[in-house]
Amino acid sequence: MGNMRISHIDHVQLAMPKGKEAEAAAFYVDALGLEAVEKPEAMKANGGVWFGNESVNIHLGVEADFRAAKKAHPALRVDDLEALATRLKATGFAVIWDDRLPNTRRFYSDDPFGNRIEFMAV
Repeated sequence: MGNMRISHIDHVQLAMPKGKEAEAAAFYVDALGLEAVEKPEAMKANGGVWFGNESVNIHLGVEADFRAAKKAHPALRVDDLEALATRLKATGFAVIWDDRLPNTRRFYSDDPFGNRIEFMAV
């Protein structure tokens, strides 16, 4: 394959129900601290919303027959895992700690639509 190498993930796409962009922002901006990212004009008509920072990009796209991803999930590394857990709880989101992965502090939470997200200590 020569020098071809996948270098990183550009973004993760998750599904959401139509018209729930404000609820998405309450989780991804208010609770997680990501920034809302302006979608390209040609894609705005599709609905959904994008969030990110200099290292992470999460796109939420409207899915007509929406079903939450209960098992498949992104795993995000966090600088201060305990602070995020406290912030999620304070904003009404569940925090489920999981110690099954050796030598790794991590927990799961669901976005407002039931999509599973894993958070791991750096």
